[in-house]
Amino acid sequence: MNLHASFFAKLAVCAMGVVTSCADNKDFTAFVDPLIGTGGHGHTHPGAMVPHGMIQPGPDTRIHGWDASSGYYYEDDSINGFAHTRLSGTGCADFGDFLVMPIVGEPVTAYCGEKEQAQHTPFASAFKHENEVALPGYYSVLLERYGVKAELASTCRAAIHRWTFPQTDKAGMVLDLDYCIQEQTTKEMEVEVSGDTIRAYHRDQWWQYDQRLFFEAVANKPIVSHKVVRDTVMIGENKDKPQPRCKLLVDFGSTTEGEQIMLKASISSLDREGAHKNLMAEMPEWDFDGTVKAAEKLWNDCLKKIEIETTDSVQRTIFYTAMYHTNFSPNVFQDVDGRYLGMDLKAHQGDVNDPHYTIFSLWDTHRALHPLMSIIDPAQNEAYIRSLIQKGEDGGLVPKWDCAANYTGCMNGYHYVALLADMYTKGYRNYDVDLAYKHAIRSAEYDTLGITEACPSWLYPYVMPAARKYRAELGYVPSDKENESVAKALELCYNDWCVAQLAKDRGDKAKEEQFTKWAKLYTNYFDPEVGFMRGKMADGTWRSPFSPSHSNHRQDDYCEGNAYQWSWFVPHDPDGLIALYGGRDNCIAKLEGLFSASSEMEGEDVSADISGLIGQYAHGNEPSHATIFLFNALGMPWRTQELVDYVLYNLYSAKPDDLSGNEDCGQMSAWYILNSMGFYQPCPGRPEYTISRPIFDRITIHQPNGKDFVITAKGNSPKAKYVKTMTLNGTALDRPYFTHEQLVQGGELVLEMSETRK
Repeated sequence: MNLHASFFAKLAVCAMGVVTSCADNKDFTAFVDPLIGTGGHGHTHPGAMVPHGMIQPGPDTRIHGWDASSGYYYEDDSINGFAHTRLSGTGCADFGDFLVMPIVGEPVTAYCGEKEQAQHTPFASAFKHENEVALPGYYSVLLERYGVKAELASTCRAAIHRWTFPQTDKAGMVLDLDYCIQEQTTKEMEVEVSGDTIRAYHRDQWWQYDQRLFFEAVANKPIVSHKVVRDTVMIGENKDKPQPRCKLLVDFGSTTEGEQIMLKASISSLDREGAHKNLMAEMPEWDFDGTVKAAEKLWNDCLKKIEIETTDSVQRTIFYTAMYHTNFSPNVFQDVDGRYLGMDLKAHQGDVNDPHYTIFSLWDTHRALHPLMSIIDPAQNEAYIRSLIQKGEDGGLVPKWDCAANYTGCMNGYHYVALLADMYTKGYRNYDVDLAYKHAIRSAEYDTLGITEACPSWLYPYVMPAARKYRAELGYVPSDKENESVAKALELCYNDWCVAQLAKDRGDKAKEEQFTKWAKLYTNYFDPEVGFMRGKMADGTWRSPFSPSHSNHRQDDYCEGNAYQWSWFVPHDPDGLIALYGGRDNCIAKLEGLFSASSEMEGEDVSADISGLIGQYAHGNEPSHATIFLFNALGMPWRTQELVDYVLYNLYSAKPDDLSGNEDCGQMSAWYILNSMGFYQPCPGRPEYTISRPIFDRITIHQPNGKDFVITAKGNSPKAKYVKTMTLNGTALDRPYFTHEQLVQGGELVLEMSETRK
């Protein structure tokens, strides 16, 4: 296919080092490898998605287990089919809706068994990676069982499949309505065929307590016949409750060698009319190659916001693949007519020019993804805030982690305020500020009243954890009353500080004082005898026994971590944290101990999220992501530079297992992007960046205001990891910090690099 020959030619030229600046080649997609992160525990997906697309079409290779979170795992050698929804890079799974599979011969639908025995559908096909092509907005693979080349492309709300068949008397397709990722419960399934149009609906329950989705597909070859196969199977723990299965078997009749059949498909969370409108509006023609080209342009528009100059083709690939991953989610969640499903699970009319979004993994993404967007696309962050405010209006509470208009109650804190405070203090306020502030206060309170009736009552303790009540009434969260008490408390302290910043600017003295006081409560968890943040019981005693390396995943005083990692999570008050440790010298010694400690863990169920270890520092999970930069606050910038250098070169790679933890909706990649450029924001809500260690010779950030910000690393090399001098627009910096205001004014940050520390 000529479309891809040019891609490989450009990639080969870049790999030889002929092209040293991305400015010389405007097809930035040539530097992206969508298979990065699909192995290990990265949980990314190589499907044919467009930036923030509502539909997420791509190959599915496994059903069960943690590494099935996106539906695709690099180590697998069989493809179950091609589903149209998924999460990419998360630690939890859902979706996998409306799986389609082109087939040759008689379809097989026999039940394969449970869990690990049933990782594959009965009609799955073997494949080889050498017969697989994954590009931004395009995917293809040879299905060996059928001799069919399957290709995929998409728009925001519609997907197009192109299948190249061999000569056969029986070419067909399976639409699997009960297929899903992990152990979802299918409540309802409907399907009908009218001419060459397929319409379907199903309702599932899993991480989302009520997911309803409508589907419409049209084939460009007449359907000769079709058959709906329904039965039930006994699955899981409740074997007295048979689970329904439903497959649509489509027969296209005979095909000649190389004949292509195309299928256009779309989805809607609202109704059949929505799916139909989405399909007609976004995929009116059968222009597969044009759809791929349009997707390529959308991806280039995202990727070109930052240009790097380097002769290191591997790091270039890592960088632009990271940029690619930061534009998967949040996802558009609104039909073309402006209607969207609210948190009350009712239809609402939105603005067609201001899309509603979903998939907000704010526990992860408030740390680096949203700060990155505040630099390269602040309007996108403002759109996210508008969506979150509306979710609060529709459901009664801004969700911590919403998945397709379902409150999941997942993770801790209320990090909506971190995104809000960061954008507000940077001067971006294209949203209803009064309403945004109202929901910030509402998110901080313990009050289950007013939460939509669509949210089941059993979920309330997760959506509205009692930790907020204990923090207000007792001044701390008792570890014998609340699970993950220390993590919850420390996150509340940071979030409360974010609210205090908003209150201060708005002149709300009462709230400023209240939330500033709450922000200091982290001191209640520090035990000077052991030198760690530690669980405290309701009677005021410390929880015993205690070991800083102990972990019991999601069932201890910490969240996906241990005392080693969480004891440093006070991003809003590094000076106060240093004082807790007894001053600068003591704090330095303790912090060095984090990186030099044994990486051995204790506990029967050590969290798998504790990964990417340097001592007990865990780069594979988000609570550690700002810790390295405490050395800058302690006056040891060279130590920050050493550690950032180690992480960039050892915990990221251009291989499928490149990530040291889940991608987490772009957070892991955003950390890499910012630090590979040479700076990071340790505390969103405080509009200040701290200098780390650039690995590229020159970086140009094309800001939306038209003022480029350039970072030049003089004397840069893999060995020159230390920053010798720092100048911003010709003025020497006496400390490794600069402000967001300085960045948006444009100019040049020059960092003179050295192989020896200053």
